[in-house]
Amino acid sequence: MSGQTSSGQTVTMPDNLTFEPKTATVETGETVTWTNESEIKHTVTAYEDEIPDEAAYFASGGFESERAARNRVTEGLIAPGENYEHTFEEPGTYGYFCIPHEGSGMVGTVRVK
Repeated sequence: MSGQTSSGQTVTMPDNLTFEPKTATVETGETVTWTNESEIKHTVTAYEDEIPDEAAYFASGGFESERAARNRVTEGLIAPGENYEHTFEEPGTYGYFCIPHEGSGMVGTVRVK
C-alpha cells in the first residue's frame, strides 16, 4: 500500500522539481497529502481556471485565490520535510503547480472520481 492510504493519496516532491505521481487519483471526499522530500521549498497552488467551477480553491498557505498565492508566495512555501493536505469534495480534474518552479515544469493534476 505504498503511496496510498485508506483516506486518500500521498504525492511527494522529490529533488527533481516534480510531483510524484504527476497525476493523483482519489475518490470524492478523500485527502491528498503532498510531502516535500527535497532540500528546497515548494508550494502546492491550484490553477484557478483548472479546477471544477463548484470546487473550493486550494493552495499551501491557505490562500483563497491564485493571485493571492502568487503575491504572497513566501507564506505558502512548504519546507523540506513538511507537508500540505487538501480534501477534495467535488469530482473533476484539478490542475496545480509549484510557484517557484512552475517555469521548470513542476505541475501536477488531481483527478477526483
